[in-house]
Amino acid sequence: MQDYFLFQFSNIMKRNRKRCLDFVMVVLLDCVLVWPLVTENQSDQIEESIRQRIESAGVPPDIVIGNEKVLASIKLPQFYEARTFQPAWCSLMGPNKRVPELVDAIRSADSEGLRPEDYHLSRIELILTEIHRNKILKRNPNLNRFVDLELLCTDAFLVYGAHLLAGKVNPETIDSEWFANRREGDLATILEEALIKKEIKKSLERLLPDHFGYSRMRKTLARFRAISKHGGWNAMPEGEKLQKGDTGESVLALRYRLNGSGLDNMLIDTTSTLFDESLESAVIFFQRTHGLDADGVVGSETILELNVPVEDRIKQLVVNMERWRWLPQKLGERYILVNIANFELDVVESHQVLMTMKVIIGKPYRKTPVFSDVMTYLVLNPYWTVPKTIATQDILPEVQKDVHYLTEKKIRVFQGWGANTQEVDPDSVEWSAISAKQLPYWFRQDPGSQSALGRIKFMFPNRFDVYLHDTPSQELFTRKERAFSSGCIRIEKPLDLAEYLLRDDPKWTRKQILNFFNSGIEETVRLPEPTPIHILYWTAWIDEDDTVNFRKDVYGRDKSVLEALTQSPSSSESTQ
Repeated sequence: MQDYFLFQFSNIMKRNRKRCLDFVMVVLLDCVLVWPLVTENQSDQIEESIRQRIESAGVPPDIVIGNEKVLASIKLPQFYEARTFQPAWCSLMGPNKRVPELVDAIRSADSEGLRPEDYHLSRIELILTEIHRNKILKRNPNLNRFVDLELLCTDAFLVYGAHLLAGKVNPETIDSEWFANRREGDLATILEEALIKKEIKKSLERLLPDHFGYSRMRKTLARFRAISKHGGWNAMPEGEKLQKGDTGESVLALRYRLNGSGLDNMLIDTTSTLFDESLESAVIFFQRTHGLDADGVVGSETILELNVPVEDRIKQLVVNMERWRWLPQKLGERYILVNIANFELDVVESHQVLMTMKVIIGKPYRKTPVFSDVMTYLVLNPYWTVPKTIATQDILPEVQKDVHYLTEKKIRVFQGWGANTQEVDPDSVEWSAISAKQLPYWFRQDPGSQSALGRIKFMFPNRFDVYLHDTPSQELFTRKERAFSSGCIRIEKPLDLAEYLLRDDPKWTRKQILNFFNSGIEETVRLPEPTPIHILYWTAWIDEDDTVNFRKDVYGRDKSVLEALTQSPSSSESTQ
């Protein structure tokens, strides 16, 4: 009879692995009485085996089960030491009810853009199957397999929890211009509390970013995966411009494409071959949500975006969900958010966007960094002390061509620092004999209409020496892609932002700020309330209208994140 059952069980496994494993999980919890009775002395053996396995593996322990390494090499020993090596997930009577709950949580990792296989899922399921088979055959429990299961389950919770809490990837290891204020938590304590409260899955879910933006992205990821499962969306023929008034099969293909992408809040007729006003509105909507010129004409750039496969959009969503996990737990009740990839700044208060303006970001070879900080003051009529890189790479070549460049731009030349600072007459310098590596001078530009900083700069001291500022080059804001700066962020409406930040200071009304500009005097103004600022890089996000937006990866940062996400985690990335 046992052989017959095993034969049938094997056939079921081949036909429907997931369903069978679910069956195993139920049976494991309901058939404990068929196992040989376990004495108290035998029960103590599992605790001792856990201790020996951890202590014999070195410091930090190097534990390998099958071909899988235990990754939480710091937190796992701490967890078991705190509970005097008592098992958390099983005894010699079998796995407890927390195991299927953990397995279910791990299976859902893909809904967070993570990989269930990174958390020992297959190995845990294999051991559970073996335990179940031994129970059916009434074999004595295999102590080593129980310890394997115990350690794998604990490691899975700690590593998966760490990835939900702070991301699978440490961005600073793949991008020197990225500084993440990642969330922190004692995962060993969180696991202990989850076991006591019998809330394994809920405890893991509470580690997710507590932001509408993240939960909306999860829903969008599921929707796009459903689109992919049903064959994706159709491709548009290239080289043919379409606009209002056109007719034909290409217009019908456009209707199917826009309808197939699940444009939010839009129902598109897929029977008409006429490019009418409603289709033009749908095209404009698509263009706006993809960072294109919203003219309603389907030209080469729009076709290029329409023909991005849904699988590539899914990758964008996964990458940007990971970026959400790198953010602080709270962005602030009131904060400034700059999305580098969108060339835009938002002022957010109580989850509502109060102000939006265009920004100019760093050139691709002088990328604007990613970080969060707190804005504490602004400077009116600022002097600009030219950074060394700009001095050697930009200004020196111009001076070598024409020394009058300095006078025209109101840039002064100095030598020495502090009490030893001396201003130098630029006409007294043999500029042609000076190399970029041996420039003995530094430059400072006076306040005024030609100042590279404009009339205001907004300060949040940071290691990158990056800040927001005005600019005299207002014409650049008309460009669609605005990567023209040397790393700092030029903003379109500095006066509006200053008025907002100083609105609780009666000394600095909009009119008073404008009047002060004429003085030419530099003035530092403390903000009545320090304001968090988050300089981010999102190539995909969901806006407050629950609409998905995609942007070009202007700095090429998505690829390295995606590659890191598809690699197996290492110990250093998985300990908290």
